[in-house]
Amino acid sequence: MQVLSRTRYLRCTASFKTVACKPLATAAGFALLAGLGGCGVLSDRSADYVSAPEGETIELPASADESRFRQIMPVRDINLANAGKFYPDGIPTPPDMTSEILDQNYAVETLDGRAWLLVNDVPGRLWPAVTAYMSDRRLGVAFDSPLLGLQQSELVNFSLRARELVQLEGEASASEPKVLLQVRIAPGVRRKSTEIQVRNIEVADQPEALLNWDTTLAPDSADLELQKRVLADMGEFLKAGEEKKSFSRAASGMTSKPLVKLISKNEQASAIEMQLDYGRAWAEVSRALKESDMTVIDLNRSAGWLQVDYRSADERESGWFNWFSWFSDNEVPRHTHTVNVTRGEQTVQVSAETAVNDGGEQTPSALLNRLFDYLY
Repeated sequence: MQVLSRTRYLRCTASFKTVACKPLATAAGFALLAGLGGCGVLSDRSADYVSAPEGETIELPASADESRFRQIMPVRDINLANAGKFYPDGIPTPPDMTSEILDQNYAVETLDGRAWLLVNDVPGRLWPAVTAYMSDRRLGVAFDSPLLGLQQSELVNFSLRARELVQLEGEASASEPKVLLQVRIAPGVRRKSTEIQVRNIEVADQPEALLNWDTTLAPDSADLELQKRVLADMGEFLKAGEEKKSFSRAASGMTSKPLVKLISKNEQASAIEMQLDYGRAWAEVSRALKESDMTVIDLNRSAGWLQVDYRSADERESGWFNWFSWFSDNEVPRHTHTVNVTRGEQTVQVSAETAVNDGGEQTPSALLNRLFDYLY
């Protein structure tokens, strides 16, 4: 009992000393850290994990039931082509596991006279939902092709609800133009997303087969407004039926090749290849630069270049001895890199280069890796 009592006494004494000396210890601690940091005694180990060897796989005994073992905190797979030492300014932030979730789901987007509904889901899940929408709006599906991602309606002239959707006035008559709708469902630019397009077509009579989707067809302003209205209506329908989603195996065979691909040489990112037309590729690159907090200083869409400021946090800091930093919090952007968007025969190539007068630490390869994370 004396030992236990003595132990309590020592603990109380230690607690008293800790409380009494806390201000002095705190000051001494700050002084020690400042001294060590100034003398360079503390080494920078922020990038040690990049070259750390991979550990051996844990082997279970032969008698163990493997079904009862699983990862409590799964580790995300790393693409070796992108796992180089791209972090000269410190420890990189962990991967954003919510990056695949769009900021705004069921959003109608427009570009260069085209409109589409952007949905954060795979085409295989949206195919049955779009079919249900066609049926609910009395459009019907006369022909479809899950592999092509196309659905073609019946003539809308003979359904009151369908006529209201496409704004056909009055009652059906033999003299009015015959109209049908086509819906195209395709994988989106961003991973696990789908882009849905619609178009209204005037025909002489009910077609006997699925019409081709003409990618060169540019709608006029009235048709574009109609497409946006139908897409917005479809978005509301899909959002309301989220809990009733099913999956189409036939539509799962739809072409799902990524539209954005990172090209690497010697384990260093050298370019980004985009299976898009130039206008769409330019818009996606501009969006990705904005979302990745790279300041665009100047640009020329016709020439295909954007001048950006891509500096690390340390490079952006003015420093303790820069007197100007005491009077202004606004850092003046600086041209450090140029992003080039080049037209190809069937693809668009995105590359990067360092500005002539820039002596910073960030490489064009690091810029491309960051840009790819926000593109795809």
